[in-house]
Amino acid sequence: MSKTRIPIDIAWKDIDTVLLDMDGTLLDRHFDDYFWHTYVPETFSIVHDITVEAARAQLLARYKKEEGTLAWTDLDFWSRELGLDIPALKMKVDQLIQVHPYVLDFLKFCQEIGKGVFLVTNAHSKTLDIKIKKTAIGSYFDRIICSQEVGVAKEDPVFWQRIEKMIHYDPNRTMLADDTENVLISAEEHGIKYPIYVARPSSTTPVVYSDRFPSIVYFKELIF
Repeated sequence: MSKTRIPIDIAWKDIDTVLLDMDGTLLDRHFDDYFWHTYVPETFSIVHDITVEAARAQLLARYKKEEGTLAWTDLDFWSRELGLDIPALKMKVDQLIQVHPYVLDFLKFCQEIGKGVFLVTNAHSKTLDIKIKKTAIGSYFDRIICSQEVGVAKEDPVFWQRIEKMIHYDPNRTMLADDTENVLISAEEHGIKYPIYVARPSSTTPVVYSDRFPSIVYFKELIF
């Protein structure tokens, strides 16, 4: 990662399809970071009568083991694994679910200029339901696709092959915005021509640009 930004070099006339990640890209990842790194360990520590520090260390190791897989974002998996009702816990702190600044402006802009706009997320369907209801952004998309439906996570190039058949996009005329470099790498390997890295996925973390992909901090940078 880098403190120097690779400039954006795109023209909207060359783009037909806009693919957008959800967590960290459209929505502030502060909710997810707080939930998994603070709230779940606190709850787990009470249930198992251990310190919060011990609970956090144990859970972070479990999370790491599943990173980049379908299980990583599967709320049913984590409910079974941890013995907690994860969807119910998410609802208790859903006031932290927030849309990043300028996201709605960008979504409206894409509609106005006639682009196909698709939400593509690794989020589990139950997470998706909670967040779409909380933010009311669902109406801006032509279709919402989660990795659970596709059968593989976005880090796998097969994901992009499968959704190309589902929504019939031309990779050479497609933009993808995501806050995870490995996802952008897999999409680029499939041929998606315009990968964009979101350099501040959480409002509580500093801006860090990608040293491989053009980066934005806010979506207003793509409205031109």
